[in-house]
Amino acid sequence: MTDNFDKILRTIQGDIPIVKRPFWEIGQALGLEEDEVLKAIKDLKKNKIIRQVSPIYDTRMLGYDSALVAFKVEPERTEEVSSFVNTYPGVSHNYERTHEFNLWFTIAIPPDLGVNLEDIVKFMAESVRAYKHIILRALRVFKIGVKLDYEFAKEREEISLKDLTYKPLTDEEKSIVKVTQEDMPLVKRPFLEYARSLGMEEEELIRKLLKLKQNGILRRISAIVYHTKVGFLSNAMSVWKVSSEAVERVGNYLASFKGVSHCYERTTGDGWSYNLFAMIHGRTEEEIWDVVKVVSEETGVRDYDLLFSVREFKKRRIKYFSEEFYRWFEEVYSPLS
Repeated sequence: MTDNFDKILRTIQGDIPIVKRPFWEIGQALGLEEDEVLKAIKDLKKNKIIRQVSPIYDTRMLGYDSALVAFKVEPERTEEVSSFVNTYPGVSHNYERTHEFNLWFTIAIPPDLGVNLEDIVKFMAESVRAYKHIILRALRVFKIGVKLDYEFAKEREEISLKDLTYKPLTDEEKSIVKVTQEDMPLVKRPFLEYARSLGMEEEELIRKLLKLKQNGILRRISAIVYHTKVGFLSNAMSVWKVSSEAVERVGNYLASFKGVSHCYERTTGDGWSYNLFAMIHGRTEEEIWDVVKVVSEETGVRDYDLLFSVREFKKRRIKYFSEEFYRWFEEVYSPLS
């Protein structure tokens, strides 16, 4: 990868500006022409280094209920079970991991589906004959967002998250989310393309997107990369048993490592006592273990585990406010429940 490609890739994993000509602005910051930036992004996508470029919306702030779920199933059935779980459009990530609970997925439920998250998960678990299942809800977020732009996972950074208060979206805001959540048009004025689809002026859409961002509904616009294509061959979910008095201190410390993309305090469940979770990405398993050892030594937390990803069964952005949810409910859930 050339220096220009590397600079552009690092930049667009961050926060693409919401302005009329975002790629011109990126080029200005990097000393490149707008056309160079656009061509590089198109090439990165064509070569499957970039998965997609699009807005990233906050699931909870859109009114969806969500959780991390783990199933214990026969190892030889993980693929079969995943195939069924993945039919639900609110499952965005689904992995086989190295643990007794060997299938892990994230799930989101729209507010008007007619059933709650527990109902859906119980239905899935019974349908696939899972031995056990646990629902692990986020109690506190310390960090969220993958940005693979570091040399070593042990590098540190400052993290600042603002408190967010959910407020129901208007119909117009829902329409904006539905249109803009799709892959960003790689043209000089991408927001003009979105605006035309919405039947509004470009400046008006930009104002409304900036407001969604200010209110925490839109987290950022950025590129999502294929991890292995940029050298990050290993990832693991680190789980920690931390006292309630120490959760904030340990969570903030864990979140400060660049190799940590997501860090949450979560509920516990039957057979599961770990309450702090952190996804760690590294070039090797050894690099991930190095981060965990440093955290354990510095925080004094000795009760932890690492669940390495064995297979990726699904990784797809949820299409919010999509009819897919209601079709699944009518075609899969209702006939079998």
